[in-house]
Amino acid sequence: MNNIRRTSNLIHIKPTLLKSNPSISSSLQQTLKNALIFVRSMSKKSTSIPKNQLRVRDHAFDNYMEVEKKIRKVLKFQELIIDQPQQCIPVARLDFLARRIGFKRDEAGKFVLKLPKIFEIYEHPVQRILYLRFTRNALLQIEQEKHAINANIPDAVTRLRKLLMLSNSGRLHLEHIRIARRDFGLPDDFEYSVVLKYPQYFRLFDAKDCMSKYIEIVEKDPRLAVCAVDRVRESEYRKKGIDEESTRFSFVVNFPPGFKIGKYYKIAMWKWQRIPYWSPYEDVSGHDMRSLEAQNRMEKRAVAMIHELLSLTVEKKITLERIAHFRVPMDLPKKLKDFLLQHQGIFYISTRGNQGKLHTIFLREAYRKGDLVEPNDVYLARRRLAELILVSPRMASLGRELVSYTRPRDDVTGSRKEQINDSDNFRRDRVGEPDLDSESGSDVESCFSDEGEDEDGHHVRDTQAAR
Repeated sequence: MNNIRRTSNLIHIKPTLLKSNPSISSSLQQTLKNALIFVRSMSKKSTSIPKNQLRVRDHAFDNYMEVEKKIRKVLKFQELIIDQPQQCIPVARLDFLARRIGFKRDEAGKFVLKLPKIFEIYEHPVQRILYLRFTRNALLQIEQEKHAINANIPDAVTRLRKLLMLSNSGRLHLEHIRIARRDFGLPDDFEYSVVLKYPQYFRLFDAKDCMSKYIEIVEKDPRLAVCAVDRVRESEYRKKGIDEESTRFSFVVNFPPGFKIGKYYKIAMWKWQRIPYWSPYEDVSGHDMRSLEAQNRMEKRAVAMIHELLSLTVEKKITLERIAHFRVPMDLPKKLKDFLLQHQGIFYISTRGNQGKLHTIFLREAYRKGDLVEPNDVYLARRRLAELILVSPRMASLGRELVSYTRPRDDVTGSRKEQINDSDNFRRDRVGEPDLDSESGSDVESCFSDEGEDEDGHHVRDTQAAR
């Protein structure tokens, strides 16, 4: 890097100076010209990160989204089944009702049979009709998720306050937040349980130009205007003792496996990490954006904005389509996908989960080996539901066979009666065998009979004493 700084000063040398100086030989002039051309070409290639970047797959995040696809379908059934009075639907109407929630023909029945730990088919005792309902374990996990969301409402209030502070005007559409309420850990009735319950923080009002509602923050708290990346920088500076100048504006970069990093790309990343930028919580309306430096700062501010938006979510992920709802109030670029592909070491775009129709954005530094580094109660409740989904029908049937194979013991008396019956059967089976076996069997029988008489006599004495 020091050589780059030294040779970069040659960029400003004019070629006319080389010709006007007679003391410089022709060979030296040619050498200086070649060096000047090389430095200029290298500086042009390393001034910015290449925009046309190919997406490199990370199978850990893609496998995560394969499970998430099934969870979304289970949630659709949750709205369909739990809303019923008896929390069950007839199997004969399953295909008809499932088409309302986006399932194709005969797709719902196949999906239900693949998840034996989630769905249960039973016969009605009176009507003799097959019904579909959730299993007890699935209902328990759904209730645990609701309980975790309601228990963490104070944290959800803080997340919503910070989300509104990221907006330039301090307000966002109510419908946009309702669409992304699951990502931010808000309850379904957050309009009443969060917004209207805390009037000291939020204000709900109708828009004048359209038939929609807005949520506005009452007052911005400067104590909440601290980005998650700033806390990461502080911890890295305290633990590793890295130079403050190199970590002041840097981000944690972890490229996916197989990502090719060239020489010029490393130089561009080294320069980009040291570009100063404005905080996402800072008002930038008074700055002049016509200069190249201001545009570079705004570009890096957009990276910090998306980073902070993902940090406010429960699972550190959100779809690209939901981020697009906040594009205008948060000054995000128009081509979000191409913009995020420039920074694959910070974000990851997964197209799995909905046949490529949805693009899910992950915060790479928040995950390690497919799990959150700092899990929360809502995330853990959703992961337990995912564990039930991952149980295959074959393993579930094997578990039922093992449970039916083992016989539970009622009590000590019942088990003792079973032992006595087994010993009687043993004696009957031994009748009619050869003398050698019968003699050895008599010894054994005498031992069992003596013990049985002692136990029976002791048992009789205990019962008489109890009487």
